[in-house]
Amino acid sequence: MLNINHFKYFYDSKKIVILFYIKYNELMKIGIQIVLWLASFFFAYQIYDSVNGPIKFNQIKNERYAKVINRLKDIRTAQIAHKDVTGIYSNNFDSLIKFVDEGIFTLIEKRDSSFLEYDRTYRIDMLREVIVVDTLGTVSVKDSLFGTSEHYRKMAYIPIEGVQDSMFKIASEIINKNGYNVPVFEVKISKNIVLFDQNIDLIKQEQETIAVDGVNGPEIILGSLSKVSTNGNWPTIFDAKQQ
Repeated sequence: MLNINHFKYFYDSKKIVILFYIKYNELMKIGIQIVLWLASFFFAYQIYDSVNGPIKFNQIKNERYAKVINRLKDIRTAQIAHKDVTGIYSNNFDSLIKFVDEGIFTLIEKRDSSFLEYDRTYRIDMLREVIVVDTLGTVSVKDSLFGTSEHYRKMAYIPIEGVQDSMFKIASEIINKNGYNVPVFEVKISKNIVLFDQNIDLIKQEQETIAVDGVNGPEIILGSLSKVSTNGNWPTIFDAKQQ
């Protein structure tokens, strides 16, 4: 037979189930709210990153490009001096740095002059015009180009933290242009190296750049092995930037 204790036990059990159900629903609601909040934060960040990511990428890219291009300008300065003295461009950084360390510029002065010379054909004195070259002295390449600075000794390396042990690729050739043998050189570095820690998709887009105000192609390049040029493939905006 059922007694009052059985009914009381049944009532208490039902009460516990109801309380559990209520608590469970409350926890579920809290859980769903937390998930929704997290999802909201996630999507908000995705939207923010999709807008801010390219902006931040361009800022970092331009800062790094400026450093790389300034170093390429130092290389160009040294290479032009090397050609002026030796007649050719250097094809490796060891010899180029050694040239800066040990090279000498001869200082000359050119001036117009004239003199009278007896012409045997016409049997008269005739005025001859000539250019007189006077040697004034010498000056070291290092002092002339870089003064007291020693930063040229690092010209072979990429000036970007994280890849500072990576080196530019350098080459030189003698090409034929209109029947003349002409020295040329090229120095380059991949954008992949310069932007090594950036978004892969944005790097890929940057490598495909073709624009008047951009660094075109997958590399930053100084000079050329196929044409006579000491220019770089960067826009003029970088010529105003200082290291």
